[in-house]
Amino acid sequence: MIFLKRTIALFTIGVGLVSAGCSPTTNATAQSESIQAQAPTTSTPTPSAPLRSPDVVYVPTPNEVVDRMLTMANVGKDDVLYDLGSGDGRIPITAVQKRDARRAVGIEINPERIEEANKNAQQAGVTDRVTFLNQDLFESNFSDATVMTLYLLPSLNVKLRPQLFDQLKPGTRIVSHDFDMGEWKPERVEKVEVNGRTHTVYLWTIPENPPANLR
Repeated sequence: MIFLKRTIALFTIGVGLVSAGCSPTTNATAQSESIQAQAPTTSTPTPSAPLRSPDVVYVPTPNEVVDRMLTMANVGKDDVLYDLGSGDGRIPITAVQKRDARRAVGIEINPERIEEANKNAQQAGVTDRVTFLNQDLFESNFSDATVMTLYLLPSLNVKLRPQLFDQLKPGTRIVSHDFDMGEWKPERVEKVEVNGRTHTVYLWTIPENPPANLR
């Protein structure tokens, strides 16, 4: 008789829970989910992977060489400068800061360098006139440039040469740190001594009718 009363009591409790639309198990699950929803979540941003492997190892251009490149190109207030392989952004930033370029754009394939360059531009207070694009320079459009700066490799300069002739307007100045353009002879070549090392700076101007052998 006692066993029968206990069974009836347990059955009554169970019916009460079901009629309320819950059970001891679902209550525990709901409570756990509620706690998890309220718990703060933290995550560390992961930089995006490069679009592809960079063509060159990043080596910053010394500031003395940057100044000479911009001087040779006669960068001024009406210029739009593009730096291909812009690294930490020092050339575009300096073009705006010291030479008062109207606008400067850095193109860089490595997103970590883009992040660094943006921080440097922000610290320099030039983000209104300096932009950095995470792009493959061989797929970029830089047709609005009046000045182009490079620190790549001789083979890359030659590979880039047809793109320069196709996109850039006659009169656009091109300055390269240390590496020439193959058969395209520079108009000027200057040397810069920095900490015992000699750096070479080359200058070209896009002609009205580039020779067919250079394209």
